[in-house]
Amino acid sequence: MPNDSREDLIDILEAVSKAQLKTLRRLRRSPRQEAQPAGAKAVKSMSQIDMAYDILHGAGRPMHVSEIIAAVSKRYRVTLDRESIVSAITKRVARKDRFLRTGPNQFSLLPETER
Repeated sequence: MPNDSREDLIDILEAVSKAQLKTLRRLRRSPRQEAQPAGAKAVKSMSQIDMAYDILHGAGRPMHVSEIIAAVSKRYRVTLDRESIVSAITKRVARKDRFLRTGPNQFSLLPETER
């Protein structure tokens, strides 16, 4: 076997072995997914904006950011940073993306997104 082909084969086998080892280590670290209580949603798959949207959608009325933070904390067991969530929602308001400002630090959903 020519030396270049041998080196290429060794490089490929090394890359495959590293990928397999990485996968095995990741599998070892990740805990088994246990059944979640009724009403609980997978927090890892939801952004903070999605959580706020879900709370406002469920409420069906405008809410102050303090109410949103408290509801997210209760439902998702996640503490939102007040300034970050206000900033994120305000950016969405400016883009007319899902949210509407109804007062100082008070937000609602745009009518077409409440479906």
